Amino acid sequence: MKPMNKNKPNTVVIEPRILYYGNPVILLSTLNEDGTTNVSPLSSSWALGNNVIIGIGLEGKAYENMKRDPECVINIPSPELWEQVEQISHYTGKNPVPTYKQEMGYSYCKDKLEHNALTCIASYEVRPQRILECPLQLEAKVMGDRVPEHAPHFAIIETQVSKVHAHADILLEHQYIDPSKWSPLIYNFRHYFGLGERLGNNRRADV
Repeated sequence: MKPMNKNKPNTVVIEPRILYYGNPVILLSTLNEDGTTNVSPLSSSWALGNNVIIGIGLEGKAYENMKRDPECVINIPSPELWEQVEQISHYTGKNPVPTYKQEMGYSYCKDKLEHNALTCIASYEVRPQRILECPLQLEAKVMGDRVPEHAPHFAIIETQVSKVHAHADILLEHQYIDPSKWSPLIYNFRHYFGLGERLGNNRRADV
């Protein structure tokens, strides 16, 4: 066995309460029963080609909406929008509020953007609205979902993106996003980051 290099870092076995180790934030638009748009902040998603996989709670309004109307918009905010995201993070569109969300301090709000600086606008191919201020807005169809055997309170939603909207000022050319002009809002162990210094804390973060 090779002796450990003293210049290499030590490791410690830990048991973190959450594993959001640096995920992009999304604002997920789904369709309510009355045709209005519900907006849900989420931090579990990843892309496979034109498919975006979303992790979502089973008891939330977004999951209920997508089971009934399998469409959505995946709005991806920039770091400058972290305060607007945080403003709606303690609301749910589910009424009555599920017990576990009550215990975490959530309250019911039908229109989460009513007192927020974010603006809903019409989509092209799906019924849920887009959020104008988000530099990337992905219209998508829900292609399937399943409940993981070892995470029974969550669902894995597979979506297929049909239309991508991008702010003109983040484009390098017509079809290309300039990474030097765009970065997503990152949820890093319950703290908000851009691709740089910390911007602020989620209300559930340990200070």
